[in-house]
Amino acid sequence: MTLYGIGLGPGSADLLTVRGKRRLESVDVVYSPGRLSRRVAAEYVSESNLSDLEFPMTTDPEELQAAWETAAAEVAPNAREADAAFVTLGDPCIYSTFGHLRRTLREQHPSIDIEVVPGVSSVTAFASVLGVDIDAGAELTLREATDGAAPIGPNRLILFKVTDAPTTYEKMTEAGYEVTFGRRLFMDTEEALVTNDPGKVTDRDYYTLAYAEKREATGSA
Repeated sequence: MTLYGIGLGPGSADLLTVRGKRRLESVDVVYSPGRLSRRVAAEYVSESNLSDLEFPMTTDPEELQAAWETAAAEVAPNAREADAAFVTLGDPCIYSTFGHLRRTLREQHPSIDIEVVPGVSSVTAFASVLGVDIDAGAELTLREATDGAAPIGPNRLILFKVTDAPTTYEKMTEAGYEVTFGRRLFMDTEEALVTNDPGKVTDRDYYTLAYAEKREATGSA
């Protein structure tokens, strides 16, 4: 049987793909790594078919490896007997826990068949909100920016996991970038926000992104 890694999209239930919906409705069990992904999946499957997997918010490699192995050991028996799904916000192949789970399953449970069902990524969702075109030849880089990190270099960047927006903003603007933040976009919550003011994004929110563009590039556009 097959484990499907299903991308739920950025958070709004109606942005799930048609194929994703069909797979969710056809499998016997759906594994969720968190509250937000579970909420979206629950729009399409019964609570009795949902099961939670625990993944710690840590950078400790041993703790993370233990969590991935525990999750793989829980998923593998069910995926051998029947079709199952692991759901994740965005796309399963872009900054997703699913990648770690898939690697661990392939290493420790190689008999499990795995198939990916793509989803609308937070990158494309953010770009659509801002009206940013990602076209041929565009120099656009994706980088992680936790704890005030400020990757610089390319003319345009989309930053993930911006957990210290004021510090990232200060560093990026000093390096010559204009910065716009997006928080919890399409998640159907009151916390959704798009702003150029880092003072409005002071909480350490894992679901905050930033779009940064060098002022020279902005002026020549």
